[in-house]
Amino acid sequence: MSIKQQILKLTGVLIIFVLVLSSLQTKAQSGLDLRINEILVHNDSNYVDDYGMRNSWIEIFNSAYNSVNMAGMYLTNDPKNPTKYRIAKGDPITKIPSRNYLVFFADSHPTRGILHLNFSLEDTNYLAIYDVNGRTLLDEITYPPQRPDISYGRELDGSENWVVLDKTTPRANNFTGEIVTAGDEFVKMDPTGFGMAMIAMSVVFSALVLLYLVFKNTKKIYAINLKTLFRKPVKETAILAAEEEEIPGEVGAAIALALNLYISQYHDHEEAVLTIKKVARTYSPWSSKIYGLNRPPR
Repeated sequence: MSIKQQILKLTGVLIIFVLVLSSLQTKAQSGLDLRINEILVHNDSNYVDDYGMRNSWIEIFNSAYNSVNMAGMYLTNDPKNPTKYRIAKGDPITKIPSRNYLVFFADSHPTRGILHLNFSLEDTNYLAIYDVNGRTLLDEITYPPQRPDISYGRELDGSENWVVLDKTTPRANNFTGEIVTAGDEFVKMDPTGFGMAMIAMSVVFSALVLLYLVFKNTKKIYAINLKTLFRKPVKETAILAAEEEEIPGEVGAAIALALNLYISQYHDHEEAVLTIKKVARTYSPWSSKIYGLNRPPR
């Protein structure tokens, strides 16, 4: 495979990689990660809105690890009308950060703001979220009859199991007990930390071996490519030299002598510039003729 073909192949792989990352990012930023997380149907003495009123409310949870904007999506309490309430665009409040919440008030007063819906949860037992196209169902729930001031929600944020919650938790984690993390479980299994140290060392050494193999093979590939790229056409030169007649010995001796003289600088070298120096004397030598002649008589 030539250098040009390898460059084209590498370029194609990079383009495919970028396209895959872009598609994954687009999918990750969609509304597929949104969940109806908690609802309170009968609000007699519970959470109040920005007007100081107590109404039904809905908590939406973003289960993704990136922000999701609900602008343009739909909320409805009627399965036959999926576009009953459209969440307006242009307000940053509709952007839900990673693993965070947004609360809507089902008070049938949409003129009070974007978070105030045009329906109430007391009118039906159904609630759904639809994507911006008005056809893609993102999440839905059919809830049983509710008691006043007691919310109904997922046992854990974003989980599948719905329960009657012990406490209402708008804009907060539904689970109010002690959360045991994976780190806590690992500490119980490995209290001295020896197992963690061995795992870390294994990962580091494995990565070093892998990097060594990768760089070693990459070096060989590029060395072969460079030899192929800069190889001189010696084959054609050898064929032409073989077809010509052999050089006689006298000619070779003359060429060798000329090279030897040239290197040793024994050959004549004439300058093309002549320099004439004028000698100036401020006195007359003793042998000058002006002192050897008598002045002629008048």
